[in-house]
Amino acid sequence: MRSFHLPGRSTAYGANGMCASSTPSSTLAAVDMLRRGGNAVDAAVTASAVLLVSEPHMTGIGGDCFALVGRADGSVTGLTASGRAARAADADWLAASGLSEIAGDSIHSVTVPGAIDGWDRLLKDHGTVSLGEALQPAIEIAEAGSVITPRLAADWVKVVGKIAGDAGARQHYLKDGRAPRLGEVMTYPAFARTLRILAEKGRDAFYEGELAEDMVSCLAGHGSLLTAEDFAATKSDYVEPISTTYGAREILEIPPTGQGITALVMLNILSRFDMAGFAPDSIERHHLQIEAARLAFELRGRHVADPDFADVPVDWLLSGELADQLASRIDMKKAIADIPAAVGPKFSNTIYLCVVDKDRTAVSFINSVYSSFGAGIATPNSSIMFHNRGSCFVAEPGHPNCIGPGKRPMHTIIPTMVKSAGKVTMPFGVMGAHYQPMGHTQVMLNMFAYGMDVQEAIDYPRFFPDPYDHVVGLEAGVPDAVAGGLSDLGHKVERAASPWGGGQAISIDWEDGTLSGGSDPRKDGIALGY
Repeated sequence: MRSFHLPGRSTAYGANGMCASSTPSSTLAAVDMLRRGGNAVDAAVTASAVLLVSEPHMTGIGGDCFALVGRADGSVTGLTASGRAARAADADWLAASGLSEIAGDSIHSVTVPGAIDGWDRLLKDHGTVSLGEALQPAIEIAEAGSVITPRLAADWVKVVGKIAGDAGARQHYLKDGRAPRLGEVMTYPAFARTLRILAEKGRDAFYEGELAEDMVSCLAGHGSLLTAEDFAATKSDYVEPISTTYGAREILEIPPTGQGITALVMLNILSRFDMAGFAPDSIERHHLQIEAARLAFELRGRHVADPDFADVPVDWLLSGELADQLASRIDMKKAIADIPAAVGPKFSNTIYLCVVDKDRTAVSFINSVYSSFGAGIATPNSSIMFHNRGSCFVAEPGHPNCIGPGKRPMHTIIPTMVKSAGKVTMPFGVMGAHYQPMGHTQVMLNMFAYGMDVQEAIDYPRFFPDPYDHVVGLEAGVPDAVAGGLSDLGHKVERAASPWGGGQAISIDWEDGTLSGGSDPRKDGIALGY
């Protein structure tokens, strides 16, 4: 429990249901759905739809989503709803293109958006309301207007130049040629019409109907390889979650192409050390977590790819033998010197939310356009902003994650679920692109090694060894003594210009029959139960 002498946020509590998300309006919409009798899946899709207009730079129907759905009997279902590269993006095209990378501002970074198919499939298979019913609160807010909150205002103003470079984006996502200001109301009339089309005609309007035609036409005008056939072929997939144990808990992640396996490798390494024997703000704790992250990210860069096209050695990556080997490389007296840097672009924009209902169905849900406002390209008619998730591909022929026909890129967004004694006990997630596995590991350590409650675990000062240059970024709350100690061990250390990501979690207390939730103060959201 937090100290009431200090500024902070109390953990939210409830008994019947709860949502934690990154904006108040999305949390409220989800709780309203639960109170009307909807289940956790209904509420999660409803909240995600509201986030389209309350946090539009982070998420959109032009992006992808992933979900884990846990049930009272302990079963957990995973859903991958990420889109694929164009079928024309073959080796001959890549060779002729001269590309050495798939840059975030390249039209070839736009893959087919998978989110709407994922939402539709979750609702049809596990929900109780239609897609149209789940979209209704977002439609109403898009028409009436959404108030610009502090984090949204701070982020939006930084990307005005990017938005202004595209006619559709400029038309729909600037206000008189500028970013909307804190406290202003932003309306989205064209997007409201788009949502109404989806509500009336369903997901097929997005992948084969008038919205698909609008998107394909817009993309073709920018030189994209994507075709109507690529959109029509889109289908989300149910996947078997992968997991490891940390202490008495089982931590579940979506399998590759997601990077959740990176968090599991980190936890396996750290389970070889007595983490509880070090203070949470100690140099030793920070050093161990940093080194585990550096080792795990190097493996991610070599192996994580679309398993439909590459042999991803999941069993080996999660093996105890590998964890022993990697743990033995960590020297408590100095940083490892010979870990290769990662390749590819770096972005950090995502929404994450979680919901638990009265029947204790738990949903861990994440949706993203990757970089801020994705590729910065929006359809002039329907105002759909495209993600740039394809920039997670590499352009190195022979690499498991090289761009290819109908291939999914390595994905950074990763929902998580915790189980204990066979029961689902916590859906959670941490935002921030490449930071996410580090954030998952940190929350697990904070709660299960250091005894923090769910809000304290999310609030705690963060740090991250950038896998691209190995510079360790420290939030302002990390003590100077830790910064100095890490530097003495050979780490390159600097204070982070902005905080790392965001995060939400809901903990299920099966004995008391209650829920406790946390929402990250690094964003504008709340956790709310009833």
